[in-house]
Amino acid sequence: MVLSDLVSTLQLSIGPVILISGVGLIILSLTNRFGRIIDRTRQLSVEYRSASGADLHRILSELKILTIRAKVIRGSNFMAVLSVLFVSFIIIGLFWSALFKINIGYLIVALFIASIISLIWALFLFIYDLELSLKALWIELPDSIAKPDKK
Repeated sequence: MVLSDLVSTLQLSIGPVILISGVGLIILSLTNRFGRIIDRTRQLSVEYRSASGADLHRILSELKILTIRAKVIRGSNFMAVLSVLFVSFIIIGLFWSALFKINIGYLIVALFIASIISLIWALFLFIYDLELSLKALWIELPDSIAKPDKK
């Protein structure tokens, strides 16, 4: 392999590496949200043990939403990590292609499309989690604040 070939391959790899960095920040955000969901679930579990009546119903409703949110964020995180894995395979493919002088352009394109689809799926799940977090918030707030009187 000639040094100029290696340099051009490294230049081609810069784009995917930037994508990995960006998706990595999304994964960090999702992991933080997941941790907050777990912390809130633990807090409500403690409250549940001593609750009664309306509080018991409110806590159970919120716990159900938190369970769904944890699954949604886990799915979103999985899809974001899958996106990074596809990009990693792209980088390996670029180097393999340059090293062994084989044309795997269609494989690179397929991996890129798979990466972007995984990222889009992760972002849609993230949006769904945001909606669920608002739903849980409305359960937690007293009715007077959540549903103010219309005058």
